[in-house]
Amino acid sequence: MTRQQLTAMIRSTGTYLCVGLDTDPSKIPDHLQSHADPVYEFNRQIIDATKDHCVAYKINTAFYESSGAKGWETMEKTVDYIPSTHFTIADAKRGDIGNTSAHYARAFFETLNFDAVTVAPYMGEDSVRPFLEFTDKWTILLGLTSNPGAKDFELQKMAPSAEPGRPTSEELLYERVLKTAAGWGTPDNLMFVIGATQADSFTAVRRLTPDHFYLVPGVGAQGGSLQEISDKAMNKDVGLLVNASRAVIFASSGEDFAEAATRVAAGYHQEMKTHLG
Repeated sequence: MTRQQLTAMIRSTGTYLCVGLDTDPSKIPDHLQSHADPVYEFNRQIIDATKDHCVAYKINTAFYESSGAKGWETMEKTVDYIPSTHFTIADAKRGDIGNTSAHYARAFFETLNFDAVTVAPYMGEDSVRPFLEFTDKWTILLGLTSNPGAKDFELQKMAPSAEPGRPTSEELLYERVLKTAAGWGTPDNLMFVIGATQADSFTAVRRLTPDHFYLVPGVGAQGGSLQEISDKAMNKDVGLLVNASRAVIFASSGEDFAEAATRVAAGYHQEMKTHLG
């Protein structure tokens, strides 16, 4: 999916919600356990319940890979069931030496046909380049994350650098990552993960990467503010995919789980319409 298509879909539907299908098998409602594939049946009903209120779905692959071959099959069926109108993200956080990354890219872009995959930038440009070489596919690099451990590295101050083109004043590690990695791709094929609970940093983040899209987890169960994110980080093309996972898919643990998911997703949709104007 191209940037133009993604932006047009957001504008036409009035939502930039991404629903995270982080489906924990232990939380599947009891009445679905008789199905041959309870996780897939749960996902299928969640997709049907939320597709009118979101523009994207994010599958955290760990929840499927932990079940081995059966989980991988469930993930494939789930991706195939998502409407072709919607943007699909493999939240896999891959990244390795070039040849290995090339196979990761083929796995998620060709075999599974996702639109995007999350990638860790720690190993540098050659570990990311194979993902960026796919046409009309997106690489979503970890930038500033919501987890408490972000302070261990991402929020650490770096020493001034005398290298040409490097700033002489102190900067945070995540700022160096954003500035450097932005040059590896373009706003048409490169996004950044920016956690919703880091709202105080969104102004600085947008200044560093004014044209890029952000995948923003942390709204809902993690407490991020949709209004604050929208006010501080939206750009001329919206530039946001705000993800909600547990708050939507586990809004109810009973037989009404799909109806509850619809209500929560519709609530986000309505609020997003107000921010889009």
